[in-house]
Amino acid sequence: MPAALAVSGLVKRYGAVDALVGVDLEVRESELVGLLGPNGAGKSTLVKIACGLVRPTSGRAEVCGARAGSREARAAMGYLAELFRFPGWMTADELLELHQRLAGSRGGERERVELLELVGLEDARRRAVEAMSKGMQQRLGIAQALIGSPRLLLLDEPTSALDPVGRRTVRTLLEELQRRGVSVLLNSHLLSEIELVCDRVVILLGGKVVSAGTPAELSRPRGVEIETSEGKRTYLEAGREDVPKLIAELVRDGQDVYGARVLTSTLEEVYVEAVGGETS
Repeated sequence: MPAALAVSGLVKRYGAVDALVGVDLEVRESELVGLLGPNGAGKSTLVKIACGLVRPTSGRAEVCGARAGSREARAAMGYLAELFRFPGWMTADELLELHQRLAGSRGGERERVELLELVGLEDARRRAVEAMSKGMQQRLGIAQALIGSPRLLLLDEPTSALDPVGRRTVRTLLEELQRRGVSVLLNSHLLSEIELVCDRVVILLGGKVVSAGTPAELSRPRGVEIETSEGKRTYLEAGREDVPKLIAELVRDGQDVYGARVLTSTLEEVYVEAVGGETS
């Protein structure tokens, strides 16, 4: 089965500006991939090419084996923009029905009901968009992106305006979508969210991939921290294999040891190192 999204040697130029420079990226089946990078890194251009809204200068982008922008590719993907806005007077059900017509979905009422249940809005089916909270509108946006049962979901900052409870709700929803076999490319500035939910992370800078891998693969060792009766001690040059020896030495010196922790860099630290301190 082809990858949900496969990008190879992707180049996009706007006059003298290189927005993308030979980008390679893949989102496999049932995989959640986080897309990171400062403003101007090429994230939006990449997503627009995947959606078929922008044509690449060279290279190739495919959605489920079909050329990005083709009818087959569009049918296989769903998209939620960061600054989406739905007609405030429409109810949730009316909005989904409109997008069913736009997408050519024949799922009818059953599909609408199932999607609203999936995003936790089954009781808001007849509620107007303007009467919904930001979190409810965000979940409704995800529901509309899932019309037609796409294999690939492109989400642009889906949790940026939500409170911690709302972010957890969306995170749980993404995990459920993954269990259902949906692949997700998630563009977000909330690095803690990316670290919690994504299988892999891709960092763009200047139109190039400067770092990619699982959060664990991208992390760097930062030493070992041991809590003793005399307080916490940090051994910067130590690793996991040094922990038993360090504890034995402390106990031999008459100290009580309450815990040991192997320190690794956070995704935020990895990101800052990769982009060289450039701001988003």
